[in-house]
Amino acid sequence: MTPQDQLNELSKNLWWSWNPDALTLFTRLNRHAFQSHRNNPVVALKYAKKDALEDPYVIEQVDSVYRKFRRYMEEPGGQEDGPRVSYFCMEYGLHESMPLYSGGLGILAGDHVKAASDVGLPFTAVGLFIREGYFRQYFDDKGHQHDDYPAIDVTDHPVDLVTDEEGNAIVVTVHSGDEPVRIRAFRMQVGKSTLYLLDTDFSDNPYWIRFLTRRLYQGDRITRIQQEIILGIGGLRMLRALGVETDVYHMNEGHCAFLTLELLKEELQKGRLWGQACEEVRRNCVFTTHTPVPAGHDRFAPDQFNWAMSTMRQELGVDETTLLSLGRVDENDAAEEFTMTILGLKLARAANGVSKLNGEVARRQWHHLYPDRPVEEVPISHVTNGIHLPTWASPASRTFLRVNLGSWTNDREKQSTWDKIDQVSDAAIWEYRRKLRQNLIDFVAREVAHQTLPQESLLNPRALTIGFARRFATYKRAPLLFSDVERVADLFCKHERNIQVIYAGKAHPKDEGGQAFIRQIYELSQRPEFKGRLIFLENYNMEIGRMLVSGCDVWLNNPRRPYEASGTSGQKIALHGGLNLSILDGWWPEGYDGTNGWAIGNEASHEIKNPEIQDAEDAEYLYSVLEQQVLPMFNNRGQDGLPHEWIKMIRSSIRSLTYQFSAHRMILDYVNQLYHAPVDELA
Repeated sequence: MTPQDQLNELSKNLWWSWNPDALTLFTRLNRHAFQSHRNNPVVALKYAKKDALEDPYVIEQVDSVYRKFRRYMEEPGGQEDGPRVSYFCMEYGLHESMPLYSGGLGILAGDHVKAASDVGLPFTAVGLFIREGYFRQYFDDKGHQHDDYPAIDVTDHPVDLVTDEEGNAIVVTVHSGDEPVRIRAFRMQVGKSTLYLLDTDFSDNPYWIRFLTRRLYQGDRITRIQQEIILGIGGLRMLRALGVETDVYHMNEGHCAFLTLELLKEELQKGRLWGQACEEVRRNCVFTTHTPVPAGHDRFAPDQFNWAMSTMRQELGVDETTLLSLGRVDENDAAEEFTMTILGLKLARAANGVSKLNGEVARRQWHHLYPDRPVEEVPISHVTNGIHLPTWASPASRTFLRVNLGSWTNDREKQSTWDKIDQVSDAAIWEYRRKLRQNLIDFVAREVAHQTLPQESLLNPRALTIGFARRFATYKRAPLLFSDVERVADLFCKHERNIQVIYAGKAHPKDEGGQAFIRQIYELSQRPEFKGRLIFLENYNMEIGRMLVSGCDVWLNNPRRPYEASGTSGQKIALHGGLNLSILDGWWPEGYDGTNGWAIGNEASHEIKNPEIQDAEDAEYLYSVLEQQVLPMFNNRGQDGLPHEWIKMIRSSIRSLTYQFSAHRMILDYVNQLYHAPVDELA
């Protein structure tokens, strides 16, 4: 096989997204093309410089990386005989060059797909080919967010149109009302896993249908239900057309729950009665719910649902009331909306939240669906989210971990691997943190030089660096740190080494509250006491996320309880020696032990408080922890200039959090607890 053939094969598999050697190799082919297209190997290869392809060193590297890739693809991961899983999700966060995600749900799904590949689980994923992505964020000179939607060029990305033996696109049809919708698919290889992205943007469809798969979470309720028909029903029909055999259908959130209706239709066509058909569907499906906010669950008015699903209802051979009952708590309430989460819960053999607390919240949230059971017996368990460690480990982190912990990627599940951090000197750990902090500062300086939101970076490589990066939904309370501006200004100024804060995040184009939060932070960044040391990085993506979780000393997370389903951004800092400063919500109550980070507040509760009271209480807790614990510990140096107590906490964080909150642990939990789960009579 020639180097060109090897590069072609490498570029077509997202394995490169968690292998820095591969990314470095593609950078050498054409650095400008690679970086200007969001670190895209396909573009780098497309515009590779001739001298690079003829460089003996590059050719040697091609062969080395390719052999590593083939070894990964051919070596068993331990779950090859596991159940064949088809995983459905609306969005996937795989790499910044493929903006098919908006936030945590997509990032979690991308890490899930990669972890399934690592363990060799027979795994097929299904999503939408969102050609215009979520959106590109930019700002005017007043700090107002604007959105742009640059379209994905399929020739510049590792996707292939799914075709038959004659080279013709494989097309399936669903109906929106009585209007046929043609769907084709693009295939993406993610290590050993396969992802099919469904697409309506081609000439078989009229314009208004072509638009349906262009943007993520845009449009009205009719657009949303049409997208969910495409994902659930169209996705399953595509798998059938491709001959993909499945033991377990995993619905990741309610967006894809219509796949159960297609399964139900298949069972009815076999001659089963309605109740028997529902039971057979349950045997094959599991459902994951993330959303603790009632308004976050997709609901459709009966007339919208009846219109959109009229053809499916005819294919099922049932009346409107019977079909609507699958998505209702009260099957006899003609005014009740159809809820996708209820459909998923009713037609799944097992269901789970994405953290222990989220499971408790979900059981209370949906208790009315199971009125004859105590809350604790509502059939929703939990599998706490985790991160794909190889994806989020920075190159410097990989070097540090390899030198000090050995073969950590192969032995990540062994506690003894992470216990080795106790043998690393304080000086080595602090140098590790200094290097990562400096790398982040250099990155920020490059970013702010060309972003539309005017920012000046005066970041200090010796200062305590706090990071906050996520969707700017209002419940995440991005400006909570600045509730008392004068008090936080005092923190910025009076400490010897001072502090600095870096924000990043997007607010949904229709979320005026979230956009106002961004403007508030921008306006604060222009004040003299914060200028240059309070930064907002625009157009948040996975690259910015990787840099922030690697370089920040403290990761700030302050949502209103109990609205954080799990969160994963804070899980990414542990292997980089960063520390969490977080509300006891989502995953943090399971991770926090008093030695590995800080809690804002003293309770992990599913109870909802008055927002004004809770905000005031949490802001006071936040200031107290910063003033009395975080800053003193960071500034307390020994005679050797090292913050030994801080480093002790770093050790505890790496030792206790890294594997426990990894996607490797998560995928095995799904295999053992849900994919092999016994049937639970949910109806």
